[in-house]
Amino acid sequence: MRTVDLGSQGLKVSAQGLGCMGMSQSYGVADDTVSLATIDRAFELGVTFFDTADVYGVGGIYGFGANEKLLGYALRGRRDEAVVATKCGIKGIVTNGMKFDLGASPDYVRQACEDSLKRLRTDRIDLYYLHRVDPATPIEDTVGAMAELVAEGKVRYLGLSEVTADQLERAHAVHPITAVQSEYSLWTRGIEDEVLPALRRLGIGLVPFSPLGRGFLTGTVTSAEFSSGDMRTTNPRFTPEAVDANQALVAVVREIAAARGVLPGQVALAWVHSRGSDVVPIPGTKRPTYLEQNAAAADLALSDDDLARLDSLAAQVTGSRY
Repeated sequence: MRTVDLGSQGLKVSAQGLGCMGMSQSYGVADDTVSLATIDRAFELGVTFFDTADVYGVGGIYGFGANEKLLGYALRGRRDEAVVATKCGIKGIVTNGMKFDLGASPDYVRQACEDSLKRLRTDRIDLYYLHRVDPATPIEDTVGAMAELVAEGKVRYLGLSEVTADQLERAHAVHPITAVQSEYSLWTRGIEDEVLPALRRLGIGLVPFSPLGRGFLTGTVTSAEFSSGDMRTTNPRFTPEAVDANQALVAVVREIAAARGVLPGQVALAWVHSRGSDVVPIPGTKRPTYLEQNAAAADLALSDDDLARLDSLAAQVTGSRY
C-alpha cells in the first residue's frame, strides 16, 4: 500500500490504517489469536498505521488498556515499522456505552501518556489524540500539556478527535495539530459543514473512523439482531425500523459494487478515499479476511456517476448518529 502525508507537519502513514478498537470491545467476544493474526496480515499488506486508545477494552473481559496491551504485544520486534496512534481523555464509559467519563487536565494527560507508553511497550507515541474535549478543562491547557510531551520526545505529533472547528482553531494556536479523527462515511457527513474546511485551511489531515458505517455499508447487516456486547444494540441507526429503512441506501452501494465486480464495503471505502489525499480512513476489523477486503479498496477508483449517486445517500439516512 502507498504511503501518504497525514497533515502538513511531516507525518507519513499508510493510505489506510487499521482501527483496533473492535479487537477488544464493542463488537462481540474478543479473540486475541485472530486479532494478532489480523495485525500480522496488516504488515504484509503494507497497512502500518494502527489506531488504538487507552479506553479501548472497557466493557470487555480485559478492561481499560486492553487494546493498547494487545497492540504493544503484536508490535514487539517491529515497532519501527509501525505508526502508532493512541488517545487519552476518556476515563471510562457508562450507561450502555453512550456516556463518557471525561478527563483532560494537564496532570491527567501526562499520567495517561506514561501509562499508554508502558502498555504499548514503546518509548514514543507517533500520534497522540485528545479523545474528547473535557468541558472542565480549557482545550488550551490540555494541548499545552500534550505539547510538553512532544518536547520531551514521548510524543511525535498531536491530534484531536470529534472536535468543533472553534476547538480546533484554539488548539492549533497552542501547538500544531497534525490530524483530526472524526466519524465520516457515506451516511455521516456532518464535518463537511465547518470542520473539514477548517482542516484544509490549517493543513490538518482527516482520519475517518467508522468509514463503513459500523458495518452497515458492507451490506451484511440485514436485521437488528446482534451478539452480546455489540454496541449497535443501543444505536439509533440499528433499531429494527432503521435497519429496514436504511436498506435502500445499501441497495445503491450494492448496485455500484456489482457493476464493478467488487464488494459493497469496498465501494463505501473507495468513496471515503475519493474525498482527498488528506483523508486516511481507519476501518476497524479483527479478521484478516475483512482486512484484505478493506485494503483493496484503497486502489478502487469510482466514476463521476458513481460518486454522484453515492453523494446523495447521506440525506436519506434514518436514525441519528448516537
